[in-house]
Amino acid sequence: MAIYPVSEKKQQGLRRQMERLGIRDEDLEESFVRSGGPGGQNVNKVSTCVVLKHIPTGLVIKCQQERTQAMNRYWARRMLADKLEAQILGRESAEARRIAKIRRQKRKRSRRAKDKMLDAKQRHGALKKLRAQPSEE
Repeated sequence: MAIYPVSEKKQQGLRRQMERLGIRDEDLEESFVRSGGPGGQNVNKVSTCVVLKHIPTGLVIKCQQERTQAMNRYWARRMLADKLEAQILGRESAEARRIAKIRRQKRKRSRRAKDKMLDAKQRHGALKKLRAQPSEE
């Protein structure tokens, strides 16, 4: 039976992640409030925003990403699982790895790395010049 309006594969993935982290439905306190922002009359009249509280940790997630309450329930659980995973695993979490990767990409190159890159570019340019058509002068 489908609980959320997403594929069975995504639901199973969420279920597995929650089991791995020890999140039980009994530990969750769920309430619904009115959303704001895009979504038109639907979000203004219907309580589509989901407020999810994990009682053992006191972590509170508020989700109003989608227009439907069911989708927001799914996304709130995903966000909660991701945040708890980041807290538990710390540096080994997927979010921490993603941030570290971005930090490495933005880091300034060392002088040696710059020299190697420029040398490679010059060699490549020289090869391209050798392939050029001879001029008729």
